[in-house]
Amino acid sequence: MTTTLAPPPPRTTPPPPRTAPPPGDLRALALRHGLTVSGARPPLPAYVRQLWSRRDFIAAFATARLTAQYSQSRLGGLWQVATPLLNAAVYYLIFGVFMNAEHGVPDYVPFLLTGVFVWTFTSNTLMAGTRAISGNLGLVRALHFPRASLPLSLALQQLQQLLLSLAALVAILLCCGEFPTWSWLLAVPALALQTLFNAGLALALARIAARTPDIGQLMPFALRTWMYASGAMWSIGNLSGGGRFPEAVVLALRCNPAAVYIDLVRFALIGSHTADRLPPHVWALAAGWALLAFTGGFLWFWKAEETYGRG
Repeated sequence: MTTTLAPPPPRTTPPPPRTAPPPGDLRALALRHGLTVSGARPPLPAYVRQLWSRRDFIAAFATARLTAQYSQSRLGGLWQVATPLLNAAVYYLIFGVFMNAEHGVPDYVPFLLTGVFVWTFTSNTLMAGTRAISGNLGLVRALHFPRASLPLSLALQQLQQLLLSLAALVAILLCCGEFPTWSWLLAVPALALQTLFNAGLALALARIAARTPDIGQLMPFALRTWMYASGAMWSIGNLSGGGRFPEAVVLALRCNPAAVYIDLVRFALIGSHTADRLPPHVWALAAGWALLAFTGGFLWFWKAEETYGRG
C-alpha cells in the first residue's frame, strides 16, 4: 500500500501594503461628498446670515439660562432684584454714610441705585462673556453653529435680567418722589447703546477666555477697579475745581464708557439731573463706544471661529 503526499500549498504573494491617499485626494473626496471642516470660519456676510437664522436659538438659550440661574434657591428669581439692592445698601453704608459721598449730590439714593443697577448690567455681561466658550465646550465640540451665538445669548440673558430689575428700580424711584416724565423714554436708547457695548466686549472676552481661562479669575479685580472709576457710587463732577485733580484726569473719567451710560440713565430717570443741561458730546460718546466695541469685538471673535473648542 502506497501513500501519496499532498502537494504543498501554492505560494501566495502577500498583497502590497496599503498606503493612505495623499491629503489632497482626501480633501477632494470630502468636498465631493459635501463634507466641510467642523467649526470652519465662513465669510463674514454668510456668518451674519447664519447668526440671524439662529435668532430663535439665541433667544431661547438666553431665556433658559435665566430661568435656570436661580432654580436651586428658595427665593428663585427674586435674587435678580435682591442682589443689586443688597449691593446698593452696602455701597450706601460705605460711600454715603462713612465716606460722605452724598455731599453735593442731590437725590443721592436714586443716584446710587441707578448707578449700581446700570453698572451691574455691564459687569455681569462681561463676566458671562468670559464663560461663553469655556463653559459650553460640550456644545461647541458636538454641534456646528456660529459660535458668536453663545456670547450674544448670554448678553441677551443679562439684558432680560436688567429689565426685571428695572421694575424694582422704578418702584424705589417712585418712593423717592421721582415720577415718570417724558425724559424716562431716553433710558431706552441709552440702555440699547449700552447693550451693544456690553455685547461687543463679551465677544472679545469670550475669545480671550477660550484660550486663556485664567482671565476669568482676573476679571473681578479689573471690574471692581473700573466700577470705582465710573462714578457709580460718587459724582465725578465733584472732582472738578479745587485743583485736586488735573482736568485731563477728570475728562478721562467722564469719557469712560461705563460712566457715560450711567450718566445717560441718571439724566433720563432722576429729575434733579434732568434739570441740568446734558453736554451734547455724551450721546455721541455713547454711540461711538457702542459702535466701536460691538464692531471690533464681533470681527475679532469671528476671525478665531475655527479655533473654538480645540485643544
